[in-house]
Amino acid sequence: DTNLPAEAETELRSFIAKRLTKGALFEGMGSVATVGLSIPESKVGCYYCRFQQESLLEMATLESDINPSEYVICFLGGSEKEDTFRLELDKYIQNLKINLDLEQKNLETYVSPYLRSWFEDAICPIQRVVQLFQDKLASLLHAALSYTPVEVKNADERTEKDISRFLAAASLQGLVQEGTMTSLCIAMTEEQHKSIVIDCSRPQPQLHNAGSNRFCEDWMQTFVNGAEGGNPFLFRQILENFKLKAIQDINNLKRFIRQAEMNHYALFKCYLFLKNCGSGDILLKIVKVEHAEMPEARNVVTVLEEFMRE
Repeated sequence: DTNLPAEAETELRSFIAKRLTKGALFEGMGSVATVGLSIPESKVGCYYCRFQQESLLEMATLESDINPSEYVICFLGGSEKEDTFRLELDKYIQNLKINLDLEQKNLETYVSPYLRSWFEDAICPIQRVVQLFQDKLASLLHAALSYTPVEVKNADERTEKDISRFLAAASLQGLVQEGTMTSLCIAMTEEQHKSIVIDCSRPQPQLHNAGSNRFCEDWMQTFVNGAEGGNPFLFRQILENFKLKAIQDINNLKRFIRQAEMNHYALFKCYLFLKNCGSGDILLKIVKVEHAEMPEARNVVTVLEEFMRE
């Protein structure tokens, strides 16, 4: 199912066939490459992913004479920037795989429309959330960094999914230790009064129990400034830079804490860093969880908490 001219489609099939021959397509894990095609753009970014139909795969394990159907799905965009959304596109394919049942001949009714809306559904959610929340985006960034539970009310299905995808993309999942993340999620869920409620019954969402800090406010401004261009890939890059800066700040704080275990001046440096970084409230929570089993570091964190309260 494609809207490519016949010649360009043949070239794309040839490109994929070469990749298949080399064994360069992994099941369920997409890749992104630049492909030369006979179309006005000549070179385009191509995300491609191989997958097996799950229901047939289960049957194949039971009956050895059945070969599971295999597919390669390609999405073409303007450049290789799709690579920044590779995980989202992998998930998009995974959702198709779960719902795909060719026995019901649902190619026209479900599969084709699903594949045609890949850009809207997998690439644009971050952009839509930025445009929807505007200056309230800072609270959403704060919730993502601090693993605060978020409850969405009175929203249509797409908006609810967009918010959920934005929070997942903005969180430090996979960048901080898994144990830390789990402990933070438990700690924040236990503080039920701190759950954020987003009410989407009005044109602009209303947020209740929302938190924020200077760090998130500054990054919100970067997002809002980028909204004028309306480029979803730019928003994704800003989000990656936001997370990178948060991780750098966490690592700097950890280094200062190690020094502060033996040096009172370093303890003061820790305090100044927390005060000036704009995200001291969240960083302190993260290092507190990470250093819970280390007595000396834990003592430093306790002193810092007292300083910050005062």
